[in-house]
Amino acid sequence: MKGVLYIVSTPIGNLQDITFRALSTLKEVDVIAAEDTRHSSKLLNHYGITTPMISYWGEKEKVKSKEVLKRLNEGLSVALISDAGTPGVSDPGEVLIREALTQGIEIVPIPGATSLITALSVSGLSTKRYFFAGFLSSRQTQRIKELTELKGLVFTVVFYESPHRIIDFLYDLLEVFGNRRIALCHEMTKMHEEVIRGSVQEVIDKMERGKIAGEYVVIAESAPAPEFSMEDALREVDELIKA
Repeated sequence: MKGVLYIVSTPIGNLQDITFRALSTLKEVDVIAAEDTRHSSKLLNHYGITTPMISYWGEKEKVKSKEVLKRLNEGLSVALISDAGTPGVSDPGEVLIREALTQGIEIVPIPGATSLITALSVSGLSTKRYFFAGFLSSRQTQRIKELTELKGLVFTVVFYESPHRIIDFLYDLLEVFGNRRIALCHEMTKMHEEVIRGSVQEVIDKMERGKIAGEYVVIAESAPAPEFSMEDALREVDELIKA
């Protein structure tokens, strides 16, 4: 029989934000495939978990996925974890999950903390409908193009960004989205957790005066809903009659 692949969410900061189910899974599987074994050792040591680990380094995901699949096809159970959050969601894992599905391997999700939902819940912006854009391109020209494609969405839009690009990203956001309200979330669940709310320009002003470190979640309010005039309504009725 083939083994089972468990997709295990790990804490995004505070080690107490792990579920009982995640802990039991990590203890019971045969192997843990970790994005960074050195980073994950801190979590496993904290909870006394001695399950063997292998590397699932994102930059060599295609090679590493073959190693994991070999173990799964030998009947071993594997838990895939990333440094923080959920594998496959802006973290390594997508290649392995897709290939495991083609090989008929059972995949079981073990949910937990995620910076997307954590940040969205305290943003103060609408959570009724949102679009997760994740990390945009590191190249400004392409990033501007991607922002332009998103600017008209009448959803709250959620981005991830790295510390060395966050200021450039915010200026690009200001240029394309305009001076909308945003929430910038940093170090969520950690000692120096911070949420900066305000217009894009207000957030930029505060960021340029402070310390920049760690990854960021940027949540932007939706574009204004398009106005629907009486003329538009009559035109649609006219077209329906003609049809």
